[in-house]
Amino acid sequence: MAQLKSVAFKEGEVPQAREPLAAQEPLPEGSGRSFPPVSVPACQTLIDVRDGEASFAHVFQHFNWKENIMGGGSTLASYEDGQAEQRFAELKRALDTCRRYEGEGYAGPFEATVTTQASPEYGEEAVTFREIVPMGPEYGGDRNEQFVVVRTGNTIATFSELSIGKDLFFPPEVITRQVERLRNAQRP
Repeated sequence: MAQLKSVAFKEGEVPQAREPLAAQEPLPEGSGRSFPPVSVPACQTLIDVRDGEASFAHVFQHFNWKENIMGGGSTLASYEDGQAEQRFAELKRALDTCRRYEGEGYAGPFEATVTTQASPEYGEEAVTFREIVPMGPEYGGDRNEQFVVVRTGNTIATFSELSIGKDLFFPPEVITRQVERLRNAQRP
């Protein structure tokens, strides 16, 4: 955890984000609210990998953007040798079949549609997809969350950007800087 926190962004390093900016460790097992698995097993795999489940260690960062009150986030997950490649392969297989699922979240039951997008060129391998949850006109549009998931060595970093009624993107320059830090931290 300490090594992942050391490569996460610090105060003042992301000018388009509001402070405070701190890496957070996950809550201890069993202390947070849990939800049942989603309706499609492949989609649950997608969620688990993007959230850093089954990693050796992971940390989260929340970004409250000056231009988007919905914000974004990142998860930096570290794996034992070879496991990051295996988990990333599972993610890619899940993206081949996961198109729609039902689940339960903090606001209650929901239905999500998953759409893949052109793969960015970050790290050793990367994928981009969106999860869209219909919200109705009273909420200003659909919940639209972009995910960019990048494997670099034994780490998987997930970047998410949440918006309502728009297609917003996590800032590519922030992804590039974070992936470079992960790469440099793994060099002998």
